[in-house]
Amino acid sequence: MFGQIPFKVILLFMLYAVGAATALIACIYLLIRRGNAFAPDVTSPVRLRRWTAAFFASLALGHVWYMPTVVCTSDDTIMLGNLVGGLLDCMIAIPLAMVVLLCLLQDRRRPLWLAWAMAAPLVAGMVVSIINRNYDLFPAMHIYLLLLGIGLVIYMVHAVRQYGHWLRDNYADLEHKEVWQSFVVLAVILLVFGIYVYGFGWPAYEYIIQVCGIVFICYLLWRVETLSDLSISQPLFLSVEKERITTEEMEDDSLSEVSLDDIGPLLQQCCIDTQLYLQHDLTITQLAKAIGSNRTYLSQYFAHQDTTYNAYINNLRINHFVHLYREAIAAQRSVLVKQLANDSGYRSYSTFSLAFKQRMGQSVTAWMHDSAE
Repeated sequence: MFGQIPFKVILLFMLYAVGAATALIACIYLLIRRGNAFAPDVTSPVRLRRWTAAFFASLALGHVWYMPTVVCTSDDTIMLGNLVGGLLDCMIAIPLAMVVLLCLLQDRRRPLWLAWAMAAPLVAGMVVSIINRNYDLFPAMHIYLLLLGIGLVIYMVHAVRQYGHWLRDNYADLEHKEVWQSFVVLAVILLVFGIYVYGFGWPAYEYIIQVCGIVFICYLLWRVETLSDLSISQPLFLSVEKERITTEEMEDDSLSEVSLDDIGPLLQQCCIDTQLYLQHDLTITQLAKAIGSNRTYLSQYFAHQDTTYNAYINNLRINHFVHLYREAIAAQRSVLVKQLANDSGYRSYSTFSLAFKQRMGQSVTAWMHDSAE
């Protein structure tokens, strides 16, 4: 039987099977695994995991549906299979892809139903095409899908820029919160769907779309697992008066009686003198509660100082690193830069290197060389 089937058809069938298995395994992994196999120290957002699992399930369903059409020889059956598969993609896969993009941004909960509203014209077009058993509406649907993609790009660029500003205004540590990778996910999704929609007829079209799909599933799974859940706050430790302030005690963001003029001295007393800025994952809400104020006032204070919360904390940490380095050199002790960076509040050396260059205007190595002269 298989001897009568061309090798390229068998290869394509195998790629569909691998794609379906990869999507299904990724879906099950996200739903049932509690730990993180990619980054053990990262807790990824539950909401994002569930929606991504649903997206992977839709990809697995689509692969399983299209597999029989690969070996089918009846043109009418192939057309019907492709049309119904396209309907499933428009109803499930395309909206879920947009939902995953929205869930990557954690600054606020965006309405997810809009994804299905935007896909509704595509669904209607596919239903009409199935009834008429033809592709007559496809040119108009392709134009709509192109406009939808352009609109999605414009919206995501704006949303991701807002997200980046929000991160810098609220978080001291940005590792595992990277903004630029949201653009990568968007680009990959658009690339795969672009090939899927507009590449039909290429000699290697089916093979390219399957390989891209498998790579995309693996990348998206990694991206979801290495993105920190920003709804989880770490306990805050204050060295002043040896007092521990827990996350539960800092949930209230009501206005305090602390004025903007009082915030500077309070930051000196409760953040700088106690070296609170060395704590990993210190948020602006935690710092605000530590000084007896609230996030709104503290954000206004940093805005009046023409800086951001992230820049403020990084400035203190880099100054601390410089102090530790010069202290070690004066005492003629061996210098381990990575250890000094960790002692200065950085868990990631790459994050420290970037912050150092932004603060000092040169790399760590260049600065150490100039300091030794």
